Amino acid sequence: MTTAEQVREVLAEVYDPEIPVLTIEDLGVLRDVSVDGEHVVVTVTPTYSGCPAMDEIRADIAGALAAHGWDDVEVRTVLAPAWTTEWMSDDGRRKLREHGIAPPGELLLQIRPFGAGAGAGVTCPQCGSSDTEELTRFGSTSCKALWRCRSCREPFDHFKAH
Repeated sequence: MTTAEQVREVLAEVYDPEIPVLTIEDLGVLRDVSVDGEHVVVTVTPTYSGCPAMDEIRADIAGALAAHGWDDVEVRTVLAPAWTTEWMSDDGRRKLREHGIAPPGELLLQIRPFGAGAGAGVTCPQCGSSDTEELTRFGSTSCKALWRCRSCREPFDHFKAH
């Protein structure tokens, strides 16, 4: 008999197509798994409504479960409550940082020298400096913004808090 825990073990290997260092569990979009006999129901919440990755995530979920013999799979998408970066796991935040992406929630208020004023900074995932600047609110995906470190001069993505 299939259990929700067995299904979750398989889903722990399904990665986000836009940020492939994170699983859907790390990201927090995997909301629930239930099993009724051989019928498996997986509930997911997109990072935002209209997220283009959701079609691929649903297909990857169905494919991963089919590869383990579960063919009677229903993937439900729920929009409420809305996904938040607070649902991202600590392990997911660590993985982002290790792969050069500043995790959400690390926005810092900075006072810059010589009258340059205050600004918000994000810790650079390359060198750890908080002397950073946002280059654009729009990064390689809708969930990320492009930043640059003033210390090491490296550009990096910042996963925006939602």
